[in-house]
Amino acid sequence: MRGEVLHYDEDQAFGFITGADGNRYSFAREDLRRQASVAGGTTVEFQPAGGRARDVFSIHAQPASAPARASAATAAPSQAGNAPAARQPQHFGRSAENQTAESTGVWSYFSRGLTENYFNFAGRARRKEFWGYCLFWTIALIVATGLGVFIDDAMGNLDNSELPAVTVGLCGLFLLATALPWFGLNVRRLHDIGLTGWLFLLFLIPTFGTVIILIFALIPTQPRENQWGPVPAGVQI
Repeated sequence: MRGEVLHYDEDQAFGFITGADGNRYSFAREDLRRQASVAGGTTVEFQPAGGRARDVFSIHAQPASAPARASAATAAPSQAGNAPAARQPQHFGRSAENQTAESTGVWSYFSRGLTENYFNFAGRARRKEFWGYCLFWTIALIVATGLGVFIDDAMGNLDNSELPAVTVGLCGLFLLATALPWFGLNVRRLHDIGLTGWLFLLFLIPTFGTVIILIFALIPTQPRENQWGPVPAGVQI
């Protein structure tokens, strides 16, 4: 696949490529073929493997033959006055990314969290994405609980000492279905402030872990590109 290098950090030997399919791929020094030059803006070919780019090598224009260069030099003076503007090359980097920029509305963050970001533990998530997801997740849980209580009441499960099975079942399924995107969102939020996603394991510590994670969620976005990706869309730097 062809793509364009967004960023490559020589010190950390890590970078990102935007592919022709519009997706972003990470790569490391060991993924470079023949130690290719991969400065930002370099057009490259690579083999996609999940979210990773393998066998990355830069594409260089082929030099023109001697007769072709001579012909071009002869024709250049006569065509200089009426030559049309040069056609701009196609790019797969930030310009193409901006054309298909994702919505930064809180509902969009929630819907993408349950679809394309369901298994996403890479990249970054700004504060608005985190709290927007929390808002609609809470609303959805309230709706599921209310629906379960309504059905249990209609079935008479609330008139006696029986377990409100429908309410428990609906809420349990909802929590299970949204567990993975919630974990991924927290990992991306930690990446956004320049921290490793493994710190989310602090959440396993009762009370203390929850408080720490909430503090991390309140920290502003790191105002520069880091090893987990560029600054999220919509963030004012």
